[in-house]
Amino acid sequence: MKLYSGPVSLFSRKVEIALYEKGLAFERIEVVFSQTRGYSPKHPDVLALNPKGQVPVLVDGDLSLYDSTVILEYLEDAHPEPALYPKAPRERARCRLFDLFADEIMLAPLRFLMHRTEPKPEDLGRWEAKEMKARGAEPVIAGHFAELDRELHGRDYLCGAFSAADIAVFMTVFWARRLGGPSLKGHDNLAAWYARLSMRLAFARIVSEILAADAELSAPVAGAFRE
Repeated sequence: MKLYSGPVSLFSRKVEIALYEKGLAFERIEVVFSQTRGYSPKHPDVLALNPKGQVPVLVDGDLSLYDSTVILEYLEDAHPEPALYPKAPRERARCRLFDLFADEIMLAPLRFLMHRTEPKPEDLGRWEAKEMKARGAEPVIAGHFAELDRELHGRDYLCGAFSAADIAVFMTVFWARRLGGPSLKGHDNLAAWYARLSMRLAFARIVSEILAADAELSAPVAGAFRE
């Protein structure tokens, strides 16, 4: 298998964690990225294989897939052990809802923080306008943290056993912390879950790689990983 991935691509890294958790061998092909130009020039294979022109793209023999959720579901079907989705239909559906919650609901306010890893423009007024929107988005993210904290009450993982839901939600929570979003303080269940996942080898490896990429590519973010 080959995975076209970006050094600070949330969804690519989500897929990488799943591949490592399943113990699957793959070739990682890193696409060109900078904080000033984004993914430019775009990798020709990515343009050919994904109509959106985005990573991640997984190639397994003559099959090419894009969208992180579609890729995770394919990996589960093709390589069912170790499982990343519950067996029971209701819990499996619940796991998919958490994936959707992470990728679409939580990501919506998180997008307003993404300028923080970019170099500040000469026109600081534009930066401050973006920061006003970011500060308005932070309480929404904090509300999502509170909701997750309630969901994790009495649970080690979101869907009973470790699952794809934990991968998707962890990545979004990590991204919020990376971008100087709300603290986990006061959300004891969420903080314990986050620490628990951070100790898994696949998660620790990806977090380390993202932080190394940030050191090379990204502007420092005030308040990142605040306690």
